[in-house]
Amino acid sequence: MQARNRLQAKQARHDTRAWQVKRRERTRQLIELGGLVAKADLVELTGDDRAVILGLLVEAAATLRSEARERQLMHWRRRGRRAFAAAPIEV
Repeated sequence: MQARNRLQAKQARHDTRAWQVKRRERTRQLIELGGLVAKADLVELTGDDRAVILGLLVEAAATLRSEARERQLMHWRRRGRRAFAAAPIEV
């Protein structure tokens, strides 16, 4: 009985740790994405209007669903690499 309880407790701790690791990874990703929004000056240029920022992102997603996807990805990738080279983002 005690062995089973110990095993269940160990499994519960492992499950909690796995959940925490996933949550931390997700949090880090969201912070990094927010940093990219700030680095692109979107916060200042939009007056921190979240609806405008979301609209820009939705528009970009629509472009990625279009026939212009590959051409636009190449264009954005070049611009992004130049922006990183000009002022590397701090993590």
